[in-house]
Amino acid sequence: MNYVVFDLEWNQSNTGVSSRVEGLPFEIIEIGAIKVNADGTLDAEFNELIRPQVYREMHRITGKIVHLTMEELKHSRTFPEVATRFEMWCGTAPFLYCTWGTLDVMELQRNRKYYDMMPLTEKPMPYLDVQKLFALTYDANEPRKRRALQDAVDYLQIEKHVPFHRAFSDAYYTAKVLQEIMQVNPKVLSKVSYDVYYPPTSRETEVKHQFDTYFKYISRTFPGKHELLNDKEVSSSKCYLCNRNLKKRVRWYTTNNRNYVCLAYCEVHGFLKGKIRVNKTAEGEVFAVKTTRLVDEETAMEVEKKWEKLQASKNKDEDSVIPETPENMDLQE
Repeated sequence: MNYVVFDLEWNQSNTGVSSRVEGLPFEIIEIGAIKVNADGTLDAEFNELIRPQVYREMHRITGKIVHLTMEELKHSRTFPEVATRFEMWCGTAPFLYCTWGTLDVMELQRNRKYYDMMPLTEKPMPYLDVQKLFALTYDANEPRKRRALQDAVDYLQIEKHVPFHRAFSDAYYTAKVLQEIMQVNPKVLSKVSYDVYYPPTSRETEVKHQFDTYFKYISRTFPGKHELLNDKEVSSSKCYLCNRNLKKRVRWYTTNNRNYVCLAYCEVHGFLKGKIRVNKTAEGEVFAVKTTRLVDEETAMEVEKKWEKLQASKNKDEDSVIPETPENMDLQE
């Protein structure tokens, strides 16, 4: 597999949220990218500024961070022109996009949609979050830790040739970090992330991905949360190692009406913790991102204690528990 490591810089309204243009809160003003071959060599470069069409005044903070002015941008190509050139530069051979963090893929897709360009994909897009891969490789005791790119570069003692906070330089440094990871821990490259700007619209396009220590499921869209949470596939608790449907020890519950947790038990593999995050689309529909993973007894007991505390609360929200119905009850096989 080859990789396209890219970074974006974007501008926004300089007069507050109320003046944001609908559908484009952030306007991309620069794309920088590096191609990385399967063997880790840096192969080709892409770097272009973009002439703004929406926010024609540079946000005061953005200008200071990226050291760009509107004067420097006014003779550049427009976003559709640059995005088309970038897509052609990426080519048609199989590759994965790679970014530092989770925002750039989504913003690229949102800007393309605003300008009525064809989607890069109309379903969740797999990509590599190099920031996450760095944590899994070098911060194994704190796998959820997320370092700034410059901190990662300093940690790996990568020579710094150009300043940070420009699209091409950040893409270059991200590619250098990826290069180190490929040498030290190539197995971690299987830990793809999914951008869900375009969620699944049918059962056929739903994502079901088994990783080494957990299972991820991204559901199709539903008209509302009630229909989502009562879908059998969404609410099920299945052991991803032996594929058995499990009876829940703790039913799905939530404390914020967006993130749900459950606990089940597999007689072969032990406790299994499920998490559902309910996401809303721009059109008002909802979909679930569900992860299930095997956990130790201590973690299982923590889930049970939180559930018992919620049960004991006199002011418990009626929506804090998914009601058991014939559609979402799990039976031991």
